[in-house]
Amino acid sequence: MALFDSLAAVFVQQGGVQGVLDKINAAGYGAKVNSWLGKGDNAPITADEIKGALGDQHLQQLATSLGVPMDKVAGLLSQQLPGAVDAASPNGTLQG
Repeated sequence: MALFDSLAAVFVQQGGVQGVLDKINAAGYGAKVNSWLGKGDNAPITADEIKGALGDQHLQQLATSLGVPMDKVAGLLSQQLPGAVDAASPNGTLQG
């Protein structure tokens, strides 16, 4: 949960984790987001999909806040976000 807590703290300025999920959903990846929230397997999301959904400015802010190089932040999110959201939504609803 430490990564999710770190991500949550960073995302607060962007509308919280829910705000980030809303951006990913609005970019056409709602089925993936729903798989992370629901029970069952988490659908993967690629670094390119993260980049397209969040945009360079948002990714730069996240990279700076997390202390991760800009060229690595989308990959980190694509690897960690589905599991972190899944863990934070045991009943299908994002907690806290």
